[in-house]
Amino acid sequence: MDKLILGAITAGLLALDSGVVFAKLTQSEYKASKDAIEAEYKSAKAQCDGLAGNAKDICMAEARGHRKVARADLNAQDKGTSKARQEAREVRAEAEYAIAKERCDDKGGNEKDVCIKEARAARTAAMADAKVDRKAADAHADADRTVAKARGKEADRVNEARKEAAAQKRDADYAVARERCDNFSGDVKTRCLDEARARYARR
Repeated sequence: MDKLILGAITAGLLALDSGVVFAKLTQSEYKASKDAIEAEYKSAKAQCDGLAGNAKDICMAEARGHRKVARADLNAQDKGTSKARQEAREVRAEAEYAIAKERCDDKGGNEKDVCIKEARAARTAAMADAKVDRKAADAHADADRTVAKARGKEADRVNEARKEAAAQKRDADYAVARERCDNFSGDVKTRCLDEARARYARR
């Protein structure tokens, strides 16, 4: 596998964003995506067979890492939960750590030790960020539910107030209509009162 292909696989690992929320897949879409992941892994693995030594180890780490990340991202997309997204990010952190460790094997002495420590530090940071982001997402969701509930109660109170106001206005208008009927007498007054009761739904 040449440097361009190696770089493309690594870029794919780094570019995938498990924090993005996708539409849930159908069963057939899920299977097709899973099959595509396996086909891509077999293709990448076959290209690694032409390498030797640490170059092959790096190539295989990238191929395996890409498959693990793709599987985890697919699972996160299918489940659509903050936990699944966190797990996908943790899988990515482990995959990137495995690749970094293989790359460190090209070094020696203290330089190699520093390289491995840096890879571990990056993994620790990624794991911590994934945990924080999940808690933040859960807290945000809880807050949204609380706000929605409060808004629902507020809307109920406003609607009730509007109903009360409308009833009060009808009572006032009905009183005005009845008062106007007092200008008449006999059958005319009776018809006036009947019309007023009918207009304002009074018995």
